[in-house]
Amino acid sequence: MKALVVYDSVFGNTEKVAQAIGEALGAGVMKVGSARPEDLSGVGLLVVGSPTRAFSATPATKAFLAGIAGGALKGARVTAFDTRLDMNDPAPGFLKFLVRIFGFAAKPIARGLVGKGGSLAAAPEGFLVAGTEGPLKPGELERAAEWGRRLAAGI
Repeated sequence: MKALVVYDSVFGNTEKVAQAIGEALGAGVMKVGSARPEDLSGVGLLVVGSPTRAFSATPATKAFLAGIAGGALKGARVTAFDTRLDMNDPAPGFLKFLVRIFGFAAKPIARGLVGKGGSLAAAPEGFLVAGTEGPLKPGELERAAEWGRRLAAGI
């Protein structure tokens, strides 16, 4: 079964996570701007990732999702991930309040994939960065690889 990881990245952290997941899955990995509708043909598992920017996915990720035809993911398993700040770290109370209201990028991405006909393979996942530009927190690449192995076990 063909697996594909499609991602966007601003500071390189989400790309590192996507590569770790893709390696664990034995999947192709592509940046969202390079992914075309025909790349999704025959995909059995699609994983889409984005950094969380302003409580949402990047505009390029949103455009990729919008470009997927309705029903195009029928029969495919789908899930999503994001990179995000760790809300257990010191952060302004107002930021924590906004995160409770608006959330992170992964859940809306996953909803969008399901809306295009996919079935949810696993709950969306968030990987933690230390600061706006990163780097990834210690252990996050290992956690990403483990998540990818769990996804692969379900293929």
